[in-house]
Amino acid sequence: MRSFEGVAESPLSMALNLTLQGEKDNVTLKEGNYGSRFYGWLFECHGFWYNVALIIPSALFLLYLGFQARKSFTKLTHGRSYIMISYYGCLWLVSLLNLAWCCLQAWECTPEKAVAWNVLSLFTTSGMLFLEVSLVAFLLQGNYASGLEALTRTFVVSGLIVGLDLLLKIVIYLFGFGVPLFIDNNDQSHRVKWGLWVVHKLVLTAVYGFILFMYHSKWRERLPARPAFYKYIIIMCCLNALALFACGLTGNGANFGFWLYGLTMIFYHALYLPLLYITFLADFFQEEDLHLENVYYSEMKDAGFFDADWE
Repeated sequence: MRSFEGVAESPLSMALNLTLQGEKDNVTLKEGNYGSRFYGWLFECHGFWYNVALIIPSALFLLYLGFQARKSFTKLTHGRSYIMISYYGCLWLVSLLNLAWCCLQAWECTPEKAVAWNVLSLFTTSGMLFLEVSLVAFLLQGNYASGLEALTRTFVVSGLIVGLDLLLKIVIYLFGFGVPLFIDNNDQSHRVKWGLWVVHKLVLTAVYGFILFMYHSKWRERLPARPAFYKYIIIMCCLNALALFACGLTGNGANFGFWLYGLTMIFYHALYLPLLYITFLADFFQEEDLHLENVYYSEMKDAGFFDADWE
């Protein structure tokens, strides 16, 4: 009888053992896939230090914006500057896109993600260019205008320039010559791509160079008399000139040029948005702090809190 029960139960027990073993194998396989994906995301493509240099500053800046969000929103609504409110909103959006771009570098080296990577790169670079152009357009107005008219002028000029740049990139990549603008490698078969980036960096360098020239000419009075703006223009002119030099070298097959171009990309995507915040928004928030302190002091004085000091 026992032998009969053992024979009857043995197929069931074998099936259960096979099922449990299969589940263990699936779990092990999934863990192995996750481990290999994480390794590929962090260490492959451009390498570990490249990814870390991009991700950590971008994440820290976004965390800083998050910690300051409530205070900044209060100051912006109190100041009622349409330009500052719009610019702060754009900064948040572009910062999120830039962090996603920094974290998804592995897409660049994955053929299945080529379309997604190009779309993400297209919107990220266009958003950062919009911030650049709008700041320059605001600079050339020569004052801290806060009305709707100044906001309209600034955003219309920026939108037209960035829209033209976006249209050219889409036509070139999607419907034109199929140039991989956002796939960075030292392949000599894509010299057209590096030629296009040379033109792009040359235009930006010329614009910043012209503004820098204005600071040392008779048109200096048309620009804001703020040292932060002047330092910003110097930094951006040098960075774009360095990127221009790197693109020229890479287009001619120099490995050092490709390394230098990667370095400029790290500086731009990791440090440009904090530089923009320090240059354009930090002074505004500091001025609002002083203004609020004066308002609170006046209210307390009117309420008689300091009468005892005079007695």
